[in-house]
Order: sequence, then C-alpha cells, then structure tokens
Amino acid sequence: MTTITCIDDLKALYQRRVPKMFYDYTESGSWTEQTFKSNETALQRILFKQRVLVDLSQRSVASTLLGQPVSMPVALAPVGLTGYQHADGEIKAAIAAARFGVPYTLSTMSICSIEDVAAKTSAPFWFQLYVMRDRDFIRRLIQRAKAAECSALVLTVDLQILGQRHKDIKNGLSTPPKPTLKNIINMVSKPRWGLGMLGTHRRDFGNIIGHVAGVEDTGSLSEWTRQQFDPGLNWDDVAWIKDLWGGPLIIKGIMTPEDACLARDHGADAIIVSNHGGRQLDGAPASIEVLPAIKAAVGDRLEVLMDGGIRSGQDVLRALASGADGTMVGRAYIYGLGALGEAGVVETLNILRNELDLTMAFCGRTNIATVSGDILWS
Repeated sequence: MTTITCIDDLKALYQRRVPKMFYDYTESGSWTEQTFKSNETALQRILFKQRVLVDLSQRSVASTLLGQPVSMPVALAPVGLTGYQHADGEIKAAIAAARFGVPYTLSTMSICSIEDVAAKTSAPFWFQLYVMRDRDFIRRLIQRAKAAECSALVLTVDLQILGQRHKDIKNGLSTPPKPTLKNIINMVSKPRWGLGMLGTHRRDFGNIIGHVAGVEDTGSLSEWTRQQFDPGLNWDDVAWIKDLWGGPLIIKGIMTPEDACLARDHGADAIIVSNHGGRQLDGAPASIEVLPAIKAAVGDRLEVLMDGGIRSGQDVLRALASGADGTMVGRAYIYGLGALGEAGVVETLNILRNELDLTMAFCGRTNIATVSGDILWS
C-alpha cells in the first residue's frame, strides 16, 4: 500500500474503497459546485510569512474549545450518513477523536444513534441538531442528547430547505442503497466496505427510525424527511432550543456579520462560519473570505469556529490567523474513515497536527495561542 503522507493520499484510498454514491455524497456541492471548490482555493491563496532564527525547541498546538482542553483547535464536523462511509462509522470516528483529544460532532442524520455512540465511547461528544416540523420529536431528540451527556449542541441553521446536489440525484442516493444493477456492481467491487456493512446491524438513520410515530422503515423515512425539514425556522426558535438544551449552544451556518451578531444576541456561546461545505447556496463566498469581518463584528464575545475547505494543517493555521478560535474538519476525516476506519481518522488528525505544528514553526511561532494575522502576507 502507498505510504500515507497527506490528506490527498487518504482521499485516493477512500475513493478506491467506498461505493461511488457515498464518495460522491462527500465530494460534491450544489449546482455548479462553485462555492464547494472555492472553499479550498480561497484558503490556498493565503500566503504565510516565513521567519527565521527563532528558538523552536519547545512548541505546542494545544488549545481550548468551549472551555475544554483540546490537543489542537480542531473539531470533527457533523456529517450525515457517516455509517455508510464505513461500518459503524460514527462510533469509529468518535472513538478516534476521543483518543486524539478533539471533539466529535454527531449528526442528526447519522446511521449510529446518539445512544449507540454514547454506549461505545467514554468522552463526551457534541450533537448537531436539524430542526424538524415535528417539534415533539425535536424536544425528545434534545432530551436524548442530554441523557447521553453530550457536551454541546450544534444547531445547524442553513438547511431549512435542501440545496440541489446533482450527483446525489443522478446516483439515486438512498439509505440503504437501492438494489439497482449499477449499485450492486459498484458495491461488489468494494469488498472491504461490503464485508464491513454485512457485519453491522446499523444501516438506517438511528436517531429517527423507531423514535418517530409512523416511521419504522426507510420507505416511510424518505417521505418523512422530505416533509419534515422546517422552512419556518427563525431566530425566535433559538430561545426555545437554548432553554430546552440548557448547555453550551453553537450555531452553525453563519456567513455574515449581521447574523453573527444576531446569534450572539440570541444566546449562542459559539458560532461556526460555514456555507455547509458548498452544499447549499452555490455562488456564496468561501467561508475563509467572510471570516475576518465576522470575527471583527463579534470580537471575543463568543467563540468563532470556521468550517469549509480545511484539507491540511496549513489550512487550520490560515483560519486561526484570519480570526478563528478553531476549525471544523468534515471531508478530510471522512477520507480517513472510508480509507482505513478508526485508524484512518487518527491518521487524518495526526497529519493535520503535524502540518499545523511545522507551519506554525516556520512562521516563527511556538505556541498556537500567539498566532495572529501578522503571520500572513496581506
């Protein structure tokens, strides 16, 4: 096997080992994919200032997120269908994150349920919430996250309606996959993936099946999810969610200073600057492009994380130097998970930390807390 030295190596292995519909689900955006692509390219345009003759013998990238110590200022982002990238994928990723010392965020649309992940892990994880029209279900979902001792609630606010993703439509993406000839041929060509999926009973949306009246299988689930995402979600609902949750609240999907200030005013403890990985509004700017203005608007009154386009430790440093208190990583850890399972997620995090540490050193800094905009060429 090829020696793994970077995230691109994991991505190549991931593509070989995971069925096309799930690779495409990860590696795509909406419509023309302009925003999906610009998340990466905008980061790559940011250049570092190299400094020399600085004592680099003692370095640290350790930090805190929401007051909790982390081995580096990175969290694993919520990703739906992770349990179809690798059998029991959410559990594997959560265990890897805990081993490494960074937060893991479980998606509402996960294959492994909140209870599954809590039973198999010892470290608290974050839970990401999509708000549905069925508010009784949402109330019970939040209570389940509290019972599992999740340490933060990540409220995603940019998916009231679904952006059109051409690849998913063309692939006929479904859970579980439809037994078409094309899908069967593709899945048979991925024996490691197939054996893993045969060895688990977790193949449906674990947070939903059996927890909603009338939704007992995927046939009724698809219609339920189409109807249930709530286009009426608004700022007035945040207070209800925050009161029901009672713990740290993170709002994900902020792309303007105005909305950042509204999030602060409505009680958010942190925000995530995110365009949903380019999967919602195509033609929007890259997350990194709006980050500085958002950070300037809210200052230190709440934590600001950035999500979108992070494919290296250098990208993490670019985001931190541009004002972020931390970053979220989604696609990069999915590459590792699909390629090598739990070990692949750990490898992803090791690569990011090594690149972050070395690039920080080349910029003449020895502690991540001292990183600022002056390490960048303006």
